[in-house]
Amino acid sequence: MRRARAALGRAAAKVTGEALGPYQSAVVRIGFAGTWLFFLLCEFPNRAELYGPDGPWSWRLAERLTDSNGAFTVLMWSDSALWFEIVYAVSVLASVGLLLGWRTRATSVVFMVGVLSLQNRSVFMGDGGDNVIHLMAIYLVLTRCAQVWSLDARRARLRGSACAGAAGPVLWGLLGLVFAYGAVTGGFGYGWLAAFAAVWVCCGLWWLVDRHDPEGEGRAVLDVLANLLHNAGLLVIMAEVCLIYATAGWYKIQGSRWQDGTALYYPLGLDYFTPWPGLSALVAGSGTLVMLLSYGTVAVQVAFPFTLFNRRVKNVLLAVMMLEHAGIAVLLGLPFFSLAMIAADAVFLPTAFLVWLGGRAAGLRPSRAVAAEPVPAPREPEPVPR
Repeated sequence: MRRARAALGRAAAKVTGEALGPYQSAVVRIGFAGTWLFFLLCEFPNRAELYGPDGPWSWRLAERLTDSNGAFTVLMWSDSALWFEIVYAVSVLASVGLLLGWRTRATSVVFMVGVLSLQNRSVFMGDGGDNVIHLMAIYLVLTRCAQVWSLDARRARLRGSACAGAAGPVLWGLLGLVFAYGAVTGGFGYGWLAAFAAVWVCCGLWWLVDRHDPEGEGRAVLDVLANLLHNAGLLVIMAEVCLIYATAGWYKIQGSRWQDGTALYYPLGLDYFTPWPGLSALVAGSGTLVMLLSYGTVAVQVAFPFTLFNRRVKNVLLAVMMLEHAGIAVLLGLPFFSLAMIAADAVFLPTAFLVWLGGRAAGLRPSRAVAAEPVPAPREPEPVPR
């Protein structure tokens, strides 16, 4: 009993004392922000047809759907083309800000609003990758994903606090005005109204405490609460990835399409999934290769959640799954789906590999930048607020 209590005490101290997985959360942030930014820029010429006033799913149809299911989207605040362009532009800027880790707490909220607003405006435009981005955009708001590899972390090292400067209060002031407008006009449901109010008030309280009593008990309490929220959010992200692979693998087992290989063979003959017809024909022409890819996909997806208990096996299957998604991007022409899944898989990457990768990336920069921004030690990451 004493050993169990001691172990429980150490676990509680670790969960409350630090935000775990700083490198993993940072790479997930970079991955999803980059994927969504890449998508928005690639579809910029088609934005009005996908999510705007020129789309087949009209504003009236979207209004009826959101009224029935309670989905959140600020695009329903107005049917004007100007409002759509503003929302799209802000979504692009928020993706850039989150990618760079600039004022990450605020940009993560704006990023989530942009993702939900565009995707819920035209629900028939997405695929499995969009669903993953949809969920992860919400989870990232809960995490302290800018502890490393971010402009916030750099500001904390140089100026002593990630909240330093006037940009933060100005940004939150503008967000407060938008929030107040949405609350007065009924643009938020009760659940979203409470959620945004809680985020705005908590971030304002954090700024006040960090500015006037950075070493006091109030700041220590806020750090504990932020660490708990971060660790819970990171756990949810990991559970979500396991759930995706487990359900996908077991559903494949129940059907005959993956058993006889037709689930892979038929898409290789469709124009929509053949960006490289010669390569697709080469793969489809080999029954052995189709069988290996089909059975290998099912085996890896079913087995992955169980391999978390063995680090070496987990790392091997993780590399296989990432290579599989890269192959899907090239062979089937689904780059955004593959990038989203690779970004989700990155939450399980080992810390030593991420530190090595960060060191290699830092080595590509000029020597001054490397000297000014050393890579933090993997075992003692600097916990900084976003």
